[in-house]
Amino acid sequence: MKIVHVVPALFGPDGVVGGAERYALELARHMAMRESTTLVAFGDHDRHERIGQLNIRVIGRPWHVRGQTQNPFALRLLGAIAAADVVHCHQQHILMSSVAAAWCRCRGHRVFVSELGGGGWDVSAYISTDAWFHGHLHLSEYSRRIYGHEQRHSARVVGGGVDVDKFSPDPGVLRDDAALFVGRVLPHKGIDDLIRGLPPGMPLTVAGPQPDPGYAATLAALASSKRVTFKVGLTDAELVTEYRRALCIVLPSVYRTSIGAETSVPELLGQSLLEGMACETPAICTAVASMPEIVEHGQTGFVVAPNTPDAIGERLAQLRDGSAQARDMGRAGRARVLHHFTWDAVVSRCLDAYSAPGRGRS
Repeated sequence: MKIVHVVPALFGPDGVVGGAERYALELARHMAMRESTTLVAFGDHDRHERIGQLNIRVIGRPWHVRGQTQNPFALRLLGAIAAADVVHCHQQHILMSSVAAAWCRCRGHRVFVSELGGGGWDVSAYISTDAWFHGHLHLSEYSRRIYGHEQRHSARVVGGGVDVDKFSPDPGVLRDDAALFVGRVLPHKGIDDLIRGLPPGMPLTVAGPQPDPGYAATLAALASSKRVTFKVGLTDAELVTEYRRALCIVLPSVYRTSIGAETSVPELLGQSLLEGMACETPAICTAVASMPEIVEHGQTGFVVAPNTPDAIGERLAQLRDGSAQARDMGRAGRARVLHHFTWDAVVSRCLDAYSAPGRGRS
């Protein structure tokens, strides 16, 4: 089977591999260990790369639809997917995916899509393109629900994965009392709630790409009298070390930010929770979007209501003061990842969907 994954870019808008980019790259990389797989993306110039058994083709100098950098397109895409038996698009509501779906349908090839958040101008703004795809492969039950696919037989939850060899515990790394946040430093991530709720004297590390300047100033003001460290641009190896020594990983995302902005899709998965749990680090998250599907309250960590700094602080203090509980939760978290969230399991679910009969309509 020849499989081609199609993504807008290998890197996010700030030049780093974000959650969406990492998801597509890691899924394709692990799929290449079992089937002939190519990852097609857009970039500044044409190039071919290889990571292990994965072929990567970057189509250079694309047209950005209506000036939207997240919405690239070039007719060369059709040549890049022409020999594929299966095309898997990552992001439905952009032009590249609609064109790829129509092209594959006309040629009798199977085409699937996963929503990774975001979007741009597309024909799907005027007509539904849901039935153009043979299947919608969602990262979570929340994703399937929020996109209105609960009743579609072709919509499956394939989940998310972690490289459990890279993200793993190390008995030689001593745990400290620091909480850890990993991700883009944006208002809907709720980092201000985390800083407000931080128990006195407890350190916090905030790791991610270069933050939005306005929000960064807000966080700096909140952190001025607390033990908060901001780390930008960590390598994967450095990130793993942070997970291994942290007291817990915290993802306090919200639907409504402290400045009144709202988002209905703050987290389609919660990748940092999975990576931390794979390192035997207990997790704290909010009862928002997909995250309660990952963290088992009272077993692998705690789930608290969004916009509740005090509740976050109480759970942080509980883990700090209960080392045995934190250790047990960390071990349970890794066991949960190994059972439900390995890339090999995600690949198997995708391959099963690719080969399932049917035309993709409910």
